[in-house]
Amino acid sequence: MTMLRPLSSRISSLAHRVPNGVRASAARRTRFMATQSGDDAKPPTALATLYLEDGSKFVGRSFGSHEAAVDGEVVFTTGMVGYPEALTDPSYQGQIITLTTPMVGNYGVPSRKKLDKFGLPAMFESYKIHASGLIVQDYSHHYSHWKADSSLGDWLKEEGVPGLCDIDTRMLTKKIREKGAMVGRIEVDMNKSAPDFSTIGNPNERHLVAEVSIKEPKTYGVGNPIKIMGVDCGMKYNMIRLLVDRGCELTVVPWDHPFADEMHKYDGVFLSNGPGDPTYCTETIEQLKRAISVPDEQVKPIFGICLGNQLLGLAAGGEAKKLPFGNRGQNQPVINHATGECYITSQNHGYHIDTSTLGSDYKELFTNLNDGSNEGFIHKSRPYFTAQFHPEYRNG
Repeated sequence: MTMLRPLSSRISSLAHRVPNGVRASAARRTRFMATQSGDDAKPPTALATLYLEDGSKFVGRSFGSHEAAVDGEVVFTTGMVGYPEALTDPSYQGQIITLTTPMVGNYGVPSRKKLDKFGLPAMFESYKIHASGLIVQDYSHHYSHWKADSSLGDWLKEEGVPGLCDIDTRMLTKKIREKGAMVGRIEVDMNKSAPDFSTIGNPNERHLVAEVSIKEPKTYGVGNPIKIMGVDCGMKYNMIRLLVDRGCELTVVPWDHPFADEMHKYDGVFLSNGPGDPTYCTETIEQLKRAISVPDEQVKPIFGICLGNQLLGLAAGGEAKKLPFGNRGQNQPVINHATGECYITSQNHGYHIDTSTLGSDYKELFTNLNDGSNEGFIHKSRPYFTAQFHPEYRNG
């Protein structure tokens, strides 16, 4: 019986039949196009600890910044790819992200210097990492991708964000699912004892939207025919890109901008995604109450995504409630009640609107098929509508 030779042996044999000139040319192209780690890349060795407020302790290896401890709400996301987008999504402000996919880092991180046609970082959802820390199971210190510019670990170090690997993320995720999202600390000093969580604040008790929103209005797509005001509660850059590409002149304003007095200048209002507890945005909610109470002849379309959905719901008399562990990832099933279609969506939120508390003028538009939580609503006669998920499809 003839035994098959190992694949590597057969490839080597074939390579010797290729003319030297062709092989040299291919090697030059490979080196020119190579965007991968070198042979000198080493796995992380320094130890660090994740502490949770329930007394749990996870020891792993530090592959990001190893300078100081960080605190945050420990959450999980089920996306298999998209960590550059997720880490830079402002909705993760104040949170320590656990990635449930086992291997992370194998395609590196793209260039931070490359800008798109709007002057925004082309491969990211904001100008910096907003997450407080990153937890993974298996960190790949070797990476390879045609867009890669560095390793994930080097990027975390640039931004001063800790990363922890060799953690049983399956156990950690099950714990969060059973007990809910918890406050945690990544401690890089192995000589320090467990923290006193009574002295550590919950990030949801901070005004996270005020921390991430722009400070001054800025307009994109100047001269485009459709004039839209975008209220920045933590707006992802891809929302800007897609609105402008669809013919909008988008004026992005801070979360507390008095936009109700300027509705007549625009064709519609867009309410962005953002982090934390929506009830902290009292100024935005008051502006929305005024905007949705105008006479019929002054009505303008209002559309909200994620936190924008919650803010419009609060303005419409609804109640926002915290989900036990939130919905985060790229595989959340959502039913459209208007068409019967089911969408697989990208999501990142810890709160939702209890639609039973909305007024009779509104009806539910989308529902999450996993937990039954609201994913958007619509006014019965006016052009006010929302999506709790991220319909612009970028990871968050």
